[in-house]
Amino acid sequence: MATPTDRRYLESHEWHKLEGDTVVIGITQHAADELTDITYVQLPKVGTKLAAKGRFGEIESVKTTSDLYTGVAGEVVAVNDALTNNPGLVNSDPFAGGWMVKIKPTNPADVETLLSSADYDKKTGHA
Repeated sequence: MATPTDRRYLESHEWHKLEGDTVVIGITQHAADELTDITYVQLPKVGTKLAAKGRFGEIESVKTTSDLYTGVAGEVVAVNDALTNNPGLVNSDPFAGGWMVKIKPTNPADVETLLSSADYDKKTGHA
C-alpha cells in the first residue's frame, strides 16, 4: 500500500500536509495498523507553540503508548476534537478524518525537507 503523495512524512510515522498557510498533521496508515486499536489521543491546546522535531502529543492503543512529533515549528491553530470521543478515527481514516492538529508553520518551506512518500514507503518496506 503506497502512502499519499500529496504530503510529507517523518520516520516516526507522522504525515504533514501543507494546506494554504497551515500544515495538517496526522499519523500514517502503517502506524495506525501497527498500533492496532487506538484508545486515546492527547493533543495540545490551540495556541501552543511547537518546535521542529518536538513532541506535540501522545497516542495510546491496546498495544502501547507512543509520542507524536511535528517535523516543523509553528503554532497550533486547530485540533481534531472528534478524536476525543472517537479515537478510532485514526484507525479507520488516518489520512483524512483522523487528522490530529493544524499548525501555522514558522517556515512553510520546512515541510519540503521531510521525507517524500516514496522515501517513507522504502523505510517502512511498502515500496
